[in-house]
Formats: sequence, structure tokens, C-alpha cells
Amino acid sequence: MKFRRSGRLVDMTNYLLEHPQHLVSLSYFADRYDSAKSSISEDLTIIKQAFEQQGIGTLLTVAGAAGGVRYIPHIGSQEAKVFIENLCEQIAKPERLLPGGYLYLTDILGNPKLVNQIGKLYASVYGDREIDVVMTVATKGIPLAYAVANYLNVPVVIVRRDSKVTEGSTVSINYVSGSTKRIQTMVLAKRSLQEGSKVLIIDDFMKAGGTINGMISILEEFNAKVAGIGVLVESENTEERLVDEYISLIKLTCVDVKEKQIQVDLGNYFHFLKDIKEIKNQVDEELEE
Repeated sequence: MKFRRSGRLVDMTNYLLEHPQHLVSLSYFADRYDSAKSSISEDLTIIKQAFEQQGIGTLLTVAGAAGGVRYIPHIGSQEAKVFIENLCEQIAKPERLLPGGYLYLTDILGNPKLVNQIGKLYASVYGDREIDVVMTVATKGIPLAYAVANYLNVPVVIVRRDSKVTEGSTVSINYVSGSTKRIQTMVLAKRSLQEGSKVLIIDDFMKAGGTINGMISILEEFNAKVAGIGVLVESENTEERLVDEYISLIKLTCVDVKEKQIQVDLGNYFHFLKDIKEIKNQVDEELEE
């Protein structure tokens, strides 16, 4: 079916947005719209400019016979700041306090729109890294992991507290919880992770980092490597942090159960972005010299 340019632009944009990080050949689009590759290239240039102007992301062109175009999701710093600040306001509501000083986050983790945006935030940071899978621990981190994995175009691996007969053979480890100092167990199906995989760890909440440290330990059993760590909320008031390099969106600075007050601040997300930008500028300057 022959498409006019306006129709091609709409359909092509929709296709790219639904297939982030997926390499699409120009031949595929040419056949899809019964158009010349030169016309497709012009269309992609228009879409790339629109994506970059609107802060949606960019299109990466890969040359060669096996090349094509890939949509790289991205969120601008200003849009990210507004979103995270709004998220901070929601989390700071006193009614979120639960007995024991825990926070109720289920409504946020169950909101597809919010979770999808959080996934895009992490994809903006880790999109240029080589990542094979996204890992999380059951259960609250699962929605976040799938959102991130969708934008990175990789599968999700779920670590569990106990083995399931439906997952076949498993690898299990014991780890020490960073907050309670108790020995706990986590298991991972052998078939779920290839040896040597590069893994992005995602979790909803981190206090001392014992759970994340446990996931790092189980990755060692697969000779896998940690490509990055992302957490939605980190607790500032902890005696010993077991994890050093991670990205957080929100920092929980104070919880007063008696006064029913929750104080939060921006996490280290923007500091991390600043470091990346400085490194990139330094590399660009060295290349120019």
C-alpha cells in the first residue's frame, strides 16, 4: 500500500516509539510503505529533528548492509526534574506512613503512566551501555524492571526468595540483610541468565543495600557483570551502605512516625547525569585535539 509522506511520518513515528533500541532496516520501511529508500531517509531526518526538539530521544543511524535506524529514548533534564519533584511531593504525603516507619508505594508502582516514565528516566541514563538483561527481586521491583527493560529492548530476570517448581533448576545464595542483619536466601533459575551477561539491577527501595548486594553475589555465580544499579527511593539514614555506585531518583531524608512527617529530596540522578556530560565533553575535546 502506497503511503503519502504525512501518513508515513505518523506510522513510522509510532513504530519507532513502540520499538525502542530496536534496529530497523531502511528496507523494512521501504517495503512497508512502498517507497524509495531516499524518501525514507528524508522522513527519518524529519522525525529525528522532531524527537530531539521535543526531548523524546534521538535516532541513531547504523551504516552498512546490516545497518538501519534505532530509536534511543531520552528525557530532557528539565522534564526529568519536574517529574521527579512531583514524585517527591506524592511520596512525602503523611498518609503513606505505615507501622514501623515503612512507606506505602504500591499505588505508585501500580500506576502504568508513572512507572513507564520512571523506566524512561533510567533508559536515558543507561541507553548507551551494553546491557543484556534487567534484574530485580520479587515483588515490588517487577513493574519498574519491566518498564526499564521495555525502553532498553532487553528481557527481565526476577530473583525470588524461594524456588518455584515451574522454573526448574535454580542457583541459591545466602546473604545478610543490610537493615536487619539477618541471613536470608534468594534464588535464580539457571535458565534465566546466560553466563557472562551484563546486568542492570533495578529495585524500588534501598536502605543499606543488602538485597542489591545479594543480587550482585548471585550474579557472580553466573560470571555475570553489573552494568548499573537503579533504585526508585533510597534511605539516607543508614549506618552502613553496602552498595556504592547506584542511581536513585528520590532520597528519603527523614521519617517521623510520631509526628507523621516524611521528608524527601532529589536523589543522585542529576549528579550522575552531570558526571556523564562532563566525561562526554572531555572525550569530545580530546578527539578534537
